[in-house]
This record gives sequence, structure tokens and C-alpha cells, in this order.
Amino acid sequence: MLQHIGYIDLPNHVGVGGFDHAAVHARTGRIFVAHTANDAVDVIDPEAGARVFSIPDLRGVAGVLISDESQLVFTSNRAENTIGIFTPSVHPDIEKIPVGLRPNGLAYDPVRRLVLVGNVGDAAVSNSHTLSIVGVDDRKVLAEIVVSGRSRWAVYDPKTEAFYVNIADPPQIVAVASRDPRRIAYAFAVPFAGPHGLDLDLASHRLFCACDAQVLVTLDARTGRLQSQAELSGVPDVIFFNSARRRLYVAIGNPGTIDVLDTSTMKRLESVPSEEGAHTLALAPARDQVYAFLPKTHRAAVYREGDC
Repeated sequence: MLQHIGYIDLPNHVGVGGFDHAAVHARTGRIFVAHTANDAVDVIDPEAGARVFSIPDLRGVAGVLISDESQLVFTSNRAENTIGIFTPSVHPDIEKIPVGLRPNGLAYDPVRRLVLVGNVGDAAVSNSHTLSIVGVDDRKVLAEIVVSGRSRWAVYDPKTEAFYVNIADPPQIVAVASRDPRRIAYAFAVPFAGPHGLDLDLASHRLFCACDAQVLVTLDARTGRLQSQAELSGVPDVIFFNSARRRLYVAIGNPGTIDVLDTSTMKRLESVPSEEGAHTLALAPARDQVYAFLPKTHRAAVYREGDC
């Protein structure tokens, strides 16, 4: 079960927006979290139990993704319609690439070195719900794919060689083949409103999809077949799958909890208090730790997995 073991202070918010997505750099164990309110990425060193530096000038940063294969950090900078590409170092040189309108979700194919960017778009702007395909070596958008609604998070499956992207409405998951990244290859209907958080179990070919309807569903990544569903304690946002523990962690912003599910039975094991508005997490599997980012108190709550 998750045991709360402490807090790590983070900078106070300068503007609005709180925290958003986070990722862990495996080589150093450092956690990179989008501090949207500060147009920055804060970097936490778990060994030191502290924030060690911040990376500024990322306007409206929403998504953070780290490729350990390529030793690159990707950010989606929603307020400037760009993605950032840089190394996981203290003073990185940041290259910015213009993408679609209000970028958010990120996924990466390290073999073909392609980044998929899910652009939230604007309902008032025709055809602005798009997916941008960015070539890391070319440092440019190679394709722009129009989708039927607002995208949420995205993942890449190296076994099927496909990107999967949650679409909020109509509720579905769309797939883009990395070998042919200029179109939607296929789409799965999701039977509940508002697909949001998304993660993948490579061993079982399952997609975990957390929906605004307060339901977590699993779908076969190859066929889209619904395999299971489980009730959540509130409206979910970010989710992370712990393959070693066979646990799924779901951030619930209201009332402020982390739902923990056993992915063998798809039963909810517990709902652990975090803080109201805490809708984003990070998973550090090497340390067996989960981090919840707390927007009201400007800090990260640290939890360790313990035996039942």
C-alpha cells in the first residue's frame, strides 16, 4: 500500500495553472514536472529530497516526456504553440518547434525518432484539433493529422509500432502507425465519456484509459475490445502503470486522492489522500515511489509502496 513519507517544497506559483505532467529520467532518477503557473519545468532530485533547479522560458508548459533511449526531454508549451527539445541537464539549450494549437499530450518512437504531439485546439477554430508528427532529426513537423475532437494524453507502443491518443469527445482512442504517420490507422470507441489519462501494459497488450465518467477501462491495444472496467473515486487525470508491482495509480483532483488499482484483478485497493486540485503524478519505479504535485501548497507529496 502507498505510505506517505514526506514532502518536497517547490517554487510558489507566479501565475495561474499549477502543475501538469511529469516524467522521470531513469539514469539520474530526477523528476521533471511541468510547473505551468511558472512557465518552467521544476527538477527534483529524490536522493537530495529537494528541487535542484528549474528550466525557464517554456510558456504554458503542460506536458513533459523523457526518452531514456535518446537522452532527450520533450515539453509541450501550450501558451506558445511549440514543443521544446533539450537534454536532461542543468542548463540545457532548448530548441523549440512550432506545432498545432495548444499542444498537450506527447509520445515518442525512439527508433524512428518521431514525436507525436496532441494539440488541444480551439472549438471556435475549424480543424484545430490535430496531431502533429515531429521529426527529431529534422526538427520540423512532418505531418499534421486532423482528429474529431480534443486530444488528451498519448502513449507509444513499440510492439505494435503505434501511437495511441485519447480523444475526449467523441470518446475514442485513435492509433497512428509510426511507419505511416500521416493518417489515423484505426480508432477504438471508448464506452464512457471523456477519455483522459492513458497508459499501457506491454506484457498484456492492454491500454488503461481513465475517463471523466469516473471509470477506468482496459482495452486490447490490438483490437480495441473492452476487457474490464472499474469505478474511480472521482474524475481522473494523470495515470501511471507500475509494471513491477502490477499497480495503477490514478490522480483524482477532487477531492484530492490517488486511487490505487490492482491490474491483475482491476479492483481498487485504496484511495490515498493527496490535496484538493492535485491532478498530476510521477512514478519513480526504481525507488518504488509515487509523487503527487500539490497546487495549493506548492510542493510534492512523496509516497512509497509498502507491503500489505
